[in-house]
Amino acid sequence: MKDLHDPYRFPDLAPLFNPASIAVVGASDKEHSIGNHTFRNIVEHSKFTGRLYPVNPKQDQVMGLRAYPDMASLPEPVDVVVIVVPAQFVAETVEQAGARGCRFAVILTSGFSEADDWGIAEERKLVEIGQRTGIRIYGPNCPGLVNLNIPLGMSFSPAFKTDLAPGAIALATQGGGLGRNMMQHNYRGMGFSAWSSSGNECDLQVADFVHHFAGDPDCKAIAILVEGFKDGPRFAAAARRAAEMGKPIIGLKVGRSEYGAKAAQSHTASITGSAEVNSTVFAQLGVIEVDDLDEAMDVAMLFTRKQPTGDEKVAVFASSGGAASLCADNVGTAGLTLSTFTPETTRKLAETLPSFANISNPIDTTSISISHPQALMDSLIACANDANTDLVLAPIPMDYGIYTEANARNFKTAQDTTDTPIVPIWFSEKTGEGYFELARSGLVPFRSLRNMGKAVRRWIDYGRYLQERDQTWTPLLLDTGVPGPATITRTLTEAEGKAALAAAGVPVTTPEVAATSAAAQEIADRMGGPLAMKIVSAQITHKSDVGGVMLNVDPAAAAAAFDTIMASAAAARPDATLDGVLLEPMAPAGGVEAFVGVARDPVFGHVMTLGLGGIYVEMFHDVTRAMLPVSQAQARRMIGKLKSAKLLSGYRGQPPRDLDALAKLVATVSDYVAAHADRVEEVEINPVWVGAGGEGALALDAVIVVRD
Repeated sequence: MKDLHDPYRFPDLAPLFNPASIAVVGASDKEHSIGNHTFRNIVEHSKFTGRLYPVNPKQDQVMGLRAYPDMASLPEPVDVVVIVVPAQFVAETVEQAGARGCRFAVILTSGFSEADDWGIAEERKLVEIGQRTGIRIYGPNCPGLVNLNIPLGMSFSPAFKTDLAPGAIALATQGGGLGRNMMQHNYRGMGFSAWSSSGNECDLQVADFVHHFAGDPDCKAIAILVEGFKDGPRFAAAARRAAEMGKPIIGLKVGRSEYGAKAAQSHTASITGSAEVNSTVFAQLGVIEVDDLDEAMDVAMLFTRKQPTGDEKVAVFASSGGAASLCADNVGTAGLTLSTFTPETTRKLAETLPSFANISNPIDTTSISISHPQALMDSLIACANDANTDLVLAPIPMDYGIYTEANARNFKTAQDTTDTPIVPIWFSEKTGEGYFELARSGLVPFRSLRNMGKAVRRWIDYGRYLQERDQTWTPLLLDTGVPGPATITRTLTEAEGKAALAAAGVPVTTPEVAATSAAAQEIADRMGGPLAMKIVSAQITHKSDVGGVMLNVDPAAAAAAFDTIMASAAAARPDATLDGVLLEPMAPAGGVEAFVGVARDPVFGHVMTLGLGGIYVEMFHDVTRAMLPVSQAQARRMIGKLKSAKLLSGYRGQPPRDLDALAKLVATVSDYVAAHADRVEEVEINPVWVGAGGEGALALDAVIVVRD
């Protein structure tokens, strides 16, 4: 097995984020040019103390520094080469940098694989140069990267100089515009340690930066924005490392709809992948999936305030009865729990607040926010220091000018007395000085109750994930990798598939195949009835669609049923080779049908799908998914997540089903695929018969697709 701490030999990115020397190829004194913006960000707006070399054959100096005509002329191999020349000159520049022994090339230039066939070929050249010379490539087609805690901006963005807000959130994005949007949440008080925006990712990927940030002591939370993954195992390894280090990853995946997927592919040429599979992978690896940019930042902010345990209880502290009630509604809707104050807290609140205030949770202090700000602060301190309270939500529905500003300062004073986070929720569209006072003090306000509920719910759930995470579980793809697309596949016949599953320990029916009507009659007489009879053909997967299935066949009618099935299949699929008809006893009456399947995702490898059979999987898409391997305990959890799970546990007088047997079948199928991961592309068992408690589970049909 590979080293799970560094199975892919992740590069040391410290010299990229904190280099001792930088060269900027294309640096220029020409105002408003990309080369000018890039060099100015380093010279004037960063606090870079290392050695800086402009490279421009047309200038002797750039911004007062000696310029060099090319990379070969530099006095030393630099840590980072920032490249802002036209696309046709990039490969030559990287070749020179690699030959000099430079460590990283940051390519801001566009016009590569995201553009056209020429760009695709040029990007392949960059990959070859990097593999041959050892230089690691960041980009191309990216805005650069920044380290806010120095600060250092190797970026052409004119916004860099105004977005210098150091902090503990690290960003790893593929796109530049949306990444900058996330950075600009600094205007409501968020701070960032670093931002990578890796563009086309011909070499370094989001996974590399996640792995780096996981070990960065300046980072408390990692927010990623991805349009697609080129290397699923690499991302899984990085995410696993982040979980080991207790660093939450907040993930926003672009391309979850058909429209978004097409746009993402044209933007970065990444593999967008199945939205359902991406969500499954995120959930199992502990990545907190969010739906929008502001939600991502809200969740990340909470992790900079405190690490959750998974059992947090919240208090609502408001100066408006309506705001308190509406906030409490959203707390309940999000499945959060209001704390019950200790008697000591209740006594302090009663002593501090007027008799007409509500001193239970949620608190309504009434208008003392205007008339008695000291009492407001004292009651907030009592609330925040309550032994049963882990988070204080403070809704602010309106801006009262100087009074709100004074209360914002008091919020900070109260926060300084406790480790319990006090989190304001700013309702008003008017953002006065009170809002900015909160931002300056690090009490980052939520901007809506809806986002508050989602963010706090995800924050608490991550704490529970860390408590319950099975540290011994290793995703199968870390051991097997993900091979390229299969060039030739073969679908096993049902009899072949069931034989393979039976050999692995999966309970299946015991079919026999008849090539003639006479053979069918002989088998039927021996089996007794009633029988299930199905067409056998490698070219026909959905047998019922071609009239290839007959159920509850009387053994005496087996020969006639054979002829009917063969004729129907031949008429519907004259191109198919018909090998005969499969016969097997019907499953006992009274069972529930389930669906068990495994398919190889092109990015993240084999993924298990479980649901109830029949209309539940076909019409309602009621399924759960999991990366392999799936244990019996995990299979039980998957069953419990189904919306239709009640039908299996005994509903309206129906007997509870044998869930242990179903879970064992699922785990055994997982083991079978894991043992043959290099060959098995897909397994579909539909239906699986699930009997009442103690009666077991049985695979009634099986489709297995293998690499041939």
